[in-house]
Amino acid sequence: MAVKAFYDLPAPAKLNLFLHITGRRADGYHLLQSVFVLIDWADTLHVERRDDGLLRRHDLGPALPADDLSLRAARALQQASGCTFGADISVLKNVPWGAGMGGGSSDAATVLLALNRLWNLNLPRARLLELATPLGADVPFFVGGDNAFVEGIGEKLTPIEWPPRRYAVVKPAESLGTAGIFSHPDLARDTEPATLAGSVAQLNAQHEDGKAFGRNDLQPVAQALCPPIAQVAHWLETRFGNSRMTGSGSAVFATVGAEGVSWSEGELPVGWNGRMCCSLAHHPLRGWAD
Repeated sequence: MAVKAFYDLPAPAKLNLFLHITGRRADGYHLLQSVFVLIDWADTLHVERRDDGLLRRHDLGPALPADDLSLRAARALQQASGCTFGADISVLKNVPWGAGMGGGSSDAATVLLALNRLWNLNLPRARLLELATPLGADVPFFVGGDNAFVEGIGEKLTPIEWPPRRYAVVKPAESLGTAGIFSHPDLARDTEPATLAGSVAQLNAQHEDGKAFGRNDLQPVAQALCPPIAQVAHWLETRFGNSRMTGSGSAVFATVGAEGVSWSEGELPVGWNGRMCCSLAHHPLRGWAD
């Protein structure tokens, strides 16, 4: 009997362990280098097949935009495959938006992986990656399913092995839009490119000697546009000795040692959203595409 629904599907967030802007293309897109690492802060999705071809999203938590990335992903797959099935997509939003953690992109990737099975399309991962790329720079990473060294405009992914790590991740009440950062005249766009091997080796070394590799080139501009980011960074720095903004949103993370302290309930300032997170070796649904 054909499967008609998948429940409790994870859509994990990610952290940018560093984010360097190495240039800008003629079309205005920025060239970057980063290491993306999956973490266990995740949204939860339920995906049910419809036989009438309609695509519907249902919000089980905070309301999402009317035409969010999960619906756009489903529509892209439907149109590319010619599939006559539809779907009910229910989203329990846990990952904060505007945080730079890729929550919406991860939702879209989980939808692509789930509907590829639910609709019996059996498209290879390479084809799903082609559909993911136009949806957003982070969507291919989640479809790929591996922690990765990222280049280009986010589309060049080289899988890496990343040992288990603990991270304290905090987002202030304020969110931050990507466009304002990337268009800002003060944004540094000339960081010297790094090598994959050198980046990963130095990131691993920082856990041994405490010296952080790289930086987030967006952070100075982001803090000027959204001062609470600096407040969160200082808060984490005083507790864990390090902090860095992730992506182009307002969330900040700190690397925490194996025996590192956490924060007590009620210690986070009002309006801040934070968790102690663990890195993931792979996306939980990585095996859902070849």
